[in-house]
Amino acid sequence: MSYQFYKLLHIIGIAALFMAFGAMAMHGWISKERIQRPIRTIIAITHGVALALILVAGFGLLAKTGHTSGFPGWVYPKFIIWLVFGAAISLLIRRPKLGKFMWIVLPLWAGLAAYYAIYKPGA
Repeated sequence: MSYQFYKLLHIIGIAALFMAFGAMAMHGWISKERIQRPIRTIIAITHGVALALILVAGFGLLAKTGHTSGFPGWVYPKFIIWLVFGAAISLLIRRPKLGKFMWIVLPLWAGLAAYYAIYKPGA
């Protein structure tokens, strides 16, 4: 697979991840009830597949850029951000009222991830 393919896959995963977050956060913002099970299942599947795409494509991008033995320093914060994104959906499911808070905080985390991807501090 090419570098461009992995990058496209990575971006598709990010878009799907934030689509799932947006659905959960908006529901929590406008409704006092828990989200219905079939809809929650679709959102959870989208979230999981998106996280898998992001991870696989991210490691593919690392391999394509020649990082085959050990990780550069900027990868560790990105992995922590990935874990935070993985846990965030559980918070939104259990506490829908956090939707307003997550609507603001999660894009800031995405900006932090983009910072590490673009500037690669500690490379």
